[in-house]
Amino acid sequence: MNKPNQYTEKDLDFLLSPLAIRKSAEAIFELTKTGKTHFTYHPDKFNEVVDYVIDVIKENYPTLEIPFHSRWGHFRVGGINRVSLLDLKLQKFDALEKARTKLDLVITSVLLDAGAGAEWKYTEQSSEKTFNRSEGLGVASFYLFMDKSLSHQGMLNATAEGLQKLTREKLVEAFQVSPANPLVGVDGRLTLLKNLGKTIAEKKDIFPGGRPGNLVDYLNSRYGKSFTGPQLLRAVLDGLGEIWPGRVRVAGVNLGDVWAYEKVPGGLAAFHKLSQWMTYSLCEPLMEAGFTITDVDQLTGLAEYRNGGLLLDRGLITMTDAKLLEVAHKPESEVIVEWRGLT
Repeated sequence: MNKPNQYTEKDLDFLLSPLAIRKSAEAIFELTKTGKTHFTYHPDKFNEVVDYVIDVIKENYPTLEIPFHSRWGHFRVGGINRVSLLDLKLQKFDALEKARTKLDLVITSVLLDAGAGAEWKYTEQSSEKTFNRSEGLGVASFYLFMDKSLSHQGMLNATAEGLQKLTREKLVEAFQVSPANPLVGVDGRLTLLKNLGKTIAEKKDIFPGGRPGNLVDYLNSRYGKSFTGPQLLRAVLDGLGEIWPGRVRVAGVNLGDVWAYEKVPGGLAAFHKLSQWMTYSLCEPLMEAGFTITDVDQLTGLAEYRNGGLLLDRGLITMTDAKLLEVAHKPESEVIVEWRGLT
């Protein structure tokens, strides 16, 4: 495999696949076991961590009917099935249009999900319940969509034009942001949605009707009613890769959640965390619309900070230099790349 600046278009199929994620993770794990990263692995803690995770799974899903790890769970947080409100409004539409609308919702909602900060919370008007972090962001984004704020036509959808015209004031209002209720990264979230609108307008082959949900039409025309998890991930990466600013590019293609890390073969560590979460989140509405998705287990767990925190908190991995826990690190730093690879 080539070095980052020597990758060619032929390498893209690998870099934009779950196999690249697994190879990166395996290499970082082997480096850690031989003392060549910023972490120490404690195999004696492995069974204890596995038992803890199994206990949490059984507590939350006693019948072991475990849903996809997706955004849809956040729309049902607090024991309230908000999705039923959307289903009521979609009754008159055919299966493909229902899927388009649900993809409009979930794609925009996933992109609005990033660290909210410890102080922010969202109070749902109808239930008077309060939610924070990803759950609060999910509920807030649901009502932003239901309010038709992402459509330039005043319809229950998201459109390229509507996303590009979304204002900071509307986002602040929808997420109940105030000096007393600060939300981290408001401008970054707005930029992502505007970038989404711009990308959709430009990529007419993947979004033929000018909506995020037109990914359904692309999948249907390319694969018919059956495709694999990796094929769905690739559609997400091909369709949405350009919305991310300033990342590694190969053959003119923005690789997204892929980072320079010279200790792994080829010098690039791939994670595709948000894109995989997006992929899992697309499965439910696509399957409802009659699509069959196979080989979803070829996707991976998510290299996400909460998950990485579990490994640190339970002592499965520790920092070789504890002082590194006391300072902030950039996403592209070796220590963060290694932590995510171990996750």
